Amino acid sequence: MDEEPIDTLNVIPFVDIMLVLLTIVLTTASFIATGRIPIALPQTAHAETNKQKDKTIELAVGGVIYFDGEQVTKDTLTEKAKDLAPETSFLIRADRAIQFQQFVDVTDVLKQLKFTRVAVQTQNAAK
Repeated sequence: MDEEPIDTLNVIPFVDIMLVLLTIVLTTASFIATGRIPIALPQTAHAETNKQKDKTIELAVGGVIYFDGEQVTKDTLTEKAKDLAPETSFLIRADRAIQFQQFVDVTDVLKQLKFTRVAVQTQNAAK
């Protein structure tokens, strides 16, 4: 058997595969960085936006709860929120020094009333 050792290696297919992989990585990396696919939405001259205002729940130190600026208890919060539409969105602003149980109690009230649009406001740390 007269086999010759391979002296050369054709690297062109490897380069093609690497370029395809590089293209895939760069495409997905830009999608992951933005978190959404950029699209240009159609525009209209007479657009009517029905932007609902968030209901705000503020949790202060000492167990004080404010619902849209009015001081309430957990029970009155339940009564006021019961009359709202299920699509209502809530913004919870909690002081960092409150007990975690107070936050859990408020979110439990919203969960029992079947509200799903709940956001927690945070602040960026100063660099």
